[in-house]
Amino acid sequence: MELDIKAILDTLPHRYPMLLVDRVLDIVPGKTITAIKNVSFNEPFFTGHFPHHPVMPGVLILEAMAQTAAIMSFIGETGLKQDGEELLYYFVGVDEARFRRPVVPGDQLRMEVVAERISRSMCKYQTHASVDGQEVARAKLMCAIRPMEK
Repeated sequence: MELDIKAILDTLPHRYPMLLVDRVLDIVPGKTITAIKNVSFNEPFFTGHFPHHPVMPGVLILEAMAQTAAIMSFIGETGLKQDGEELLYYFVGVDEARFRRPVVPGDQLRMEVVAERISRSMCKYQTHASVDGQEVARAKLMCAIRPMEK
């Protein structure tokens, strides 16, 4: 199953400039997901993160992988998000993070996530990011899910 930007916007609370997923290529709800982020020179972080040699910050690569994981956790018959329910998704842990090479403007960042555990309050994932088949980052992520306070 693929998801376009409209479906992503319907699933995540993030908006520009913090929305870091452009398209979902494949998803098995509650199990695995593959998504992409098209990295453009127009990204706001490039103006200050090595202006003469723009590099996507590693923390934003981790955020892109976490947003990808959230999409997988929130949708489908086994999804945590019920109709009309607004949930927030918080990082609570990052383990074994490794960055192999820089991500630069023009790259298409491919994020792959495998769920280790998903519950109503806490989720754990194995994540991997690549560009042109080359690994750029990997990490084990843990995220907490909380209702949005109004």
